[in-house]
Amino acid sequence: MANPNQHNAHPAPPARVHDPRTIAAGALFVLFGAFCLSAWGSPPLALGLGVALALTLGNPFAARTKPWVGTLLRCSVVLLGFGMDLPAVLHAGSSGAVFAACTIALTLGLATWTRRLLGVDTQTSTLIATGTAICGGSAIAAVSGVIKADHHAITVSMGAVFVLNAIALVLFPPIGHALGLTQTQFGQWAGVAIHDVSSVVGAAQVYGRQALENATAVKLSRTLWIIPICLVIGWRHQIATASADGAASRLRVPIPWFIGLFLLASVSRTFIPGVADWSPGLVHAAKLGLTLTLFMIGAGMSRSVLVQTGWRPLIQGVILWAVISVVSLGAVLVI
Repeated sequence: MANPNQHNAHPAPPARVHDPRTIAAGALFVLFGAFCLSAWGSPPLALGLGVALALTLGNPFAARTKPWVGTLLRCSVVLLGFGMDLPAVLHAGSSGAVFAACTIALTLGLATWTRRLLGVDTQTSTLIATGTAICGGSAIAAVSGVIKADHHAITVSMGAVFVLNAIALVLFPPIGHALGLTQTQFGQWAGVAIHDVSSVVGAAQVYGRQALENATAVKLSRTLWIIPICLVIGWRHQIATASADGAASRLRVPIPWFIGLFLLASVSRTFIPGVADWSPGLVHAAKLGLTLTLFMIGAGMSRSVLVQTGWRPLIQGVILWAVISVVSLGAVLVI
């Protein structure tokens, strides 16, 4: 005979009670995001609002927004291409090719010395060095896959680069004005000395339109160095781990295809009649997208990441960043 109370043997779980803190964080996330898209929003303010939310109430949408950050960044960069003449883009990118090679080599060489001096582990040091030398988080993500970096090394290097990115985004424009840098000079300096594409564009956007064009071209040309650097580091990693048994051909190096789309957008703006007429609207959308990207990047930060970063990797990152900033600034002033 069936137990009449059988249906009560496994009572339904109580209704989920929404945490007021989570509700408040969600409301502020939406409010701050809308503010970043308004006329009062700016890249430094967007990043600051994101960090403030992350370190106080937290980001309740972190799992949902994280996959969209990279996509929104790449789409915004492509849209920027519709506002740039191809000859100017090619000139800005090609003129700094030799300088890019020299500064990348300098940064990677200096990283070896500072790693030994500060006692930073090899994986973390490699990721911080490539992130500083090339393009921040994108380079870290690419190289971490090649050297099979552990989660701790990735977290620490990302945290160090994030802190320095935030500082550069705020400090570079006033330093540029104080030194009387031209739009072209500031764009070249920012494109070399600031880590991530998002922060480069954010700082240059504050400085002026020509600075934005130059900084974007310089940074994207620098981003292409991900491919050869990943191949070299991957090859050295395989030798060091005694696994060079034909696996070199299986190295999977991410290719930044969005740079090709950026150039294609610039080609269409330069050579296709009528495109230049509606390019201002696309460029405006790109700037809004980049501002929102910086907000979401800031909101993705957490106290645990800052704690894990520690002072040794951060000091190494500061040394590398200071050297490349001073050297590149001196170069743009002399040239």
